[in-house]
Amino acid sequence: MFNHIMVGTNDIERSKAFYDAVLATLGAGDAIRNVAASGHVRLFYRHNGNTFGISEPIDGQPATFANGATIGFKCDSPEQVKAFHDVAVAHGGTSIEDAPGPRTSPMGTMHLSYVRDPDGNKLCGLYRES
Repeated sequence: MFNHIMVGTNDIERSKAFYDAVLATLGAGDAIRNVAASGHVRLFYRHNGNTFGISEPIDGQPATFANGATIGFKCDSPEQVKAFHDVAVAHGGTSIEDAPGPRTSPMGTMHLSYVRDPDGNKLCGLYRES
């Protein structure tokens, strides 16, 4: 259903340092740097056929986060959910909501962690028990 997800940033190098560390916990490689025709820098992370991008806003306005939006990253274990959270916080993210750990819902048990990146985008590390 999705081809890619992209978020804006007001500081591309700060975001690169943050996402290089956080997405490495999931096995993503180095970002592919692209300079748009407008001169704005974009970074693309590829992993398991998915793309996550970070961009300086091409319209020249400040980047803002979407209120009510969450970008969920699939993790392979409860330990990876915790590492996703801890690495994010260590690299300028902010821990939000409950501490990382299991949550029971009608969909079963999931291990979740929530953080905001340095630009305020809400991220979730998620592992769903079988």
